[in-house]
Amino acid sequence: MSKTITKPDYVFEVSWEVCNKVGGIYTVLSSVAKTLKSTFDDRLCFIGPDLNKKNNPYFTEDKHLLPEWKDVAARNGMNVRIGRWNVPGNPVAVLIDFSTYYHLKNEIYTWAWQRFGVDSIRGYGDYDEASMFSYAAGRFVKFLCKEIIKNDKRVVYQAHEWMSGLGMLFLKYDCPEVATVFTTHATSIGRSITSNNKNLYEYFEAYDGDQMAWELNMEAKHSIEKQSALGADCFTTVSHLTAKECKQFLTREPDMVLPNGFESDFVPKAAGYTAKRKAARKQILRVASLIMGETLPEDTLIVSTSGRNDFRCKGYDVFIDAVAQLKQRLSGTGRHVLALMEVPCWVFRPRVDLLGKLSDNSAKADEPMDWPMITHDLNNLNEERIVRMIREKGLNNEPGCEVKILLIPSYLEGSDGVFNKTYYDLLPANDLCVYPSYYEPWGYTPLESCAFRIPCITTDLAGFGLWVNEFLNKDAKLEDGVCVLHRDDNNYDEVVSNIDDVIIEFMNLTDKQKTDLKRKAATIAQHASWADFGKYYLEAFSFALSK
Repeated sequence: MSKTITKPDYVFEVSWEVCNKVGGIYTVLSSVAKTLKSTFDDRLCFIGPDLNKKNNPYFTEDKHLLPEWKDVAARNGMNVRIGRWNVPGNPVAVLIDFSTYYHLKNEIYTWAWQRFGVDSIRGYGDYDEASMFSYAAGRFVKFLCKEIIKNDKRVVYQAHEWMSGLGMLFLKYDCPEVATVFTTHATSIGRSITSNNKNLYEYFEAYDGDQMAWELNMEAKHSIEKQSALGADCFTTVSHLTAKECKQFLTREPDMVLPNGFESDFVPKAAGYTAKRKAARKQILRVASLIMGETLPEDTLIVSTSGRNDFRCKGYDVFIDAVAQLKQRLSGTGRHVLALMEVPCWVFRPRVDLLGKLSDNSAKADEPMDWPMITHDLNNLNEERIVRMIREKGLNNEPGCEVKILLIPSYLEGSDGVFNKTYYDLLPANDLCVYPSYYEPWGYTPLESCAFRIPCITTDLAGFGLWVNEFLNKDAKLEDGVCVLHRDDNNYDEVVSNIDDVIIEFMNLTDKQKTDLKRKAATIAQHASWADFGKYYLEAFSFALSK
């Protein structure tokens, strides 16, 4: 590719997770927004679904912002709200009401089949609503280009994941002057193979994407994803790991990799960080002590894992097994460890018995509660895989045992009822974080850990872990601030034991050595910031425009 970068005049970033906090793509786009806005100002626009018209905490409508855009939408039978996304940079956001397209669903799917070979026959679940949103987003940008932006402007439309692909293909056909970028953050087939307990890596080169889509009942999602990848002017993904999947399952090698950066605005500085760490540790240890009926020492080592509730992909099974083995290894040593699992589950409500004790400042940690390993009541307590495995492994938090485990199953957005703090407010409490991923196209949680100066353990099956090894030009060890363990389809037990070895190694370090690890972790995060990685987006835009 030429070193000369052609910048677009307008950039449209389209995703189901714009102003809609679902998972990792929200973190990607909400954190890159400030960097992109510094280049494009209000010629950068994020487009998302209008799902919560009455109270969306991530969106502030501004009826005086770009009124001509709203008028264009209205003239063409569309209802949109225009405002700002409440993230660093406060970029323009357009939320689209896509409900009016449902009655045209069959005609739209027929058109997609005839023009691009997109097979929607076996769509189910969220397929229809994502497709109607995507189609509406594409039409909206077409109207803007035809009536306001005009053909003398360079326009880039970046569609994230299969949920945004249909609108991108619509533009390819009906507004071809728009340059298109399609980004897959994880292939639907790769994630589905893993979630169905199949070995992804051992038989990788034998898998056929279309055949596996049929076997796993993923034909509709795979079809739109594949045709979007094949049809985009520039096809991208987030790591070299996922690039291999794209080539194997989607039959097109990505034109480039767009690694996910992080915005340092989220990280408190100096004294503010110390205060947050102290407050978070105090609250976590108090909650755990009241639930478990035993006061945990202030110097308890807090080790955590977190992320979406994707049991095998995120390695939660490995984490629980590692905690169970660590419990045996530290028995009788007097060295205390609290293992946190911050994983959203099907929450019913905060535990009433816990709230009663928390409201009483004189409450004593004198008797364990029932289910002394969870902070909230679940709708499916006996079926939740994390809870079941914790109990199967004998992690009952009995009084006197050195290693205890606590599941925090609520989204940590400041209103969970128990902690009422955000994830970033509680994160500084940790001494060490563990993310033993089996399938992780990038891995924001270990990057966030590093940004918050917390050493972490991850694997080389996470895009971030692989990037760390490449950045350091070696297999990263604990001494580097990030320990990247090798993981494959056949070394589960080895990974479990290695995690315990690293935790014990960390416990044996001096305070000075631990401080040095924190500095090294933060340095790695600084090299994975959007200040470094934002340039890849500009290169992708330029590549698309060249087509």
